[in-house]
Amino acid sequence: MTMVQPPRRFGSTEHLASEAVAAFVDGELRMNAYLRAAQHLSLCPECAAEVEAQQQARHALRAAADHVPTMPSSLLGALSNIPMHLCDPAGSDPTRAPQADDWFGARRWSIRRRR
Repeated sequence: MTMVQPPRRFGSTEHLASEAVAAFVDGELRMNAYLRAAQHLSLCPECAAEVEAQQQARHALRAAADHVPTMPSSLLGALSNIPMHLCDPAGSDPTRAPQADDWFGARRWSIRRRR
């Protein structure tokens, strides 16, 4: 008569790290690491559930990439009408990092101009 052993319980440090789960799903593990992870997954329902969730997230992201939203032409027109001198003040040094005053000065000018 064969005795059925209860499923093995893993300690918290014996589970696959989230990075290992992602690498397993993405097929980025080397063969030895992949085989160890596959062995662990066959014994550990918690990690197997994490792998399944990661696979579902991966599939959802790939499916979402097929449905890229398009930019309305009105937005493109509005963006192209932004005055260039507000983005790059005349005579500015292109090597100089933008300062807070640059933005606030441009913002004050655009507010005054609208009135």
